[in-house]
Amino acid sequence: MGKIRIGIFGFGKTGKVVANEFLQDSLFTLVWVVRKGDTDHQKYASRLLGHEFDAGEIFSADDIDDSFFRERPVDALVDFSDSTGVYLYAKAAQAGIPIISAISQYEQEELEILKSYAEFAPVLYSPNITLGINVLMVAAQILQKIAPHADIEIVEEHFKGKKEVSGTAKRIANVLSLNVEEHLNSIRVGGIVGRHEIIFGMPNQTIRLSHESISRAAFGQGAIFAVNFLIGKSPGMYTMETIIAEMFRQNIPVY
Repeated sequence: MGKIRIGIFGFGKTGKVVANEFLQDSLFTLVWVVRKGDTDHQKYASRLLGHEFDAGEIFSADDIDDSFFRERPVDALVDFSDSTGVYLYAKAAQAGIPIISAISQYEQEELEILKSYAEFAPVLYSPNITLGINVLMVAAQILQKIAPHADIEIVEEHFKGKKEVSGTAKRIANVLSLNVEEHLNSIRVGGIVGRHEIIFGMPNQTIRLSHESISRAAFGQGAIFAVNFLIGKSPGMYTMETIIAEMFRQNIPVY
């Protein structure tokens, strides 16, 4: 079986790390990278990331035309650009190419466009595609059902430069039906990439579920996990949470 061919949208701080994870995995070949501007146009992502081979030719958004995806075929498309990237790969979706979107937040119109692609191709959307954070969210929902009267608080810690409240923390609050203003606590200190903790307070005991991103490479590993799952799937919308939840169901220990 040949390698899985990957196309990536986005080559910022996270996009570069994600591209590098695919470059280092022997199961994949990085065919191209699309970025907004024409910086490093038609150079190779592999060379820019320190590798001694050519892979991941860099194109600008202006290079995307009706023939782009036909002339440069890939087996899956991974989007780490921004919310407007969804306008660029309609032709890929219509051709049935699996799409993995890791955009943190879409406007409603953009989200509807992404959902429309699921008529033609398998589409996986996860605002935080790290494996750990999705395991955390599924585990938290299970625990909430087991202990519905527990007090729950969410703590999100990030680097000093992050001004906005974590979108992932808001998502956790949403899946647990918690008011963001009342139950979400933010901390900004140096040296932290990103950490989320869910605290369940019960009489005489406390349960803490936590996840910490040590490196942006965790996003690349999550994207690799998502691609491996999505290849060969039928058209439709998928999420990391539903995948993890199904794995929980299949692996519950029997005593």
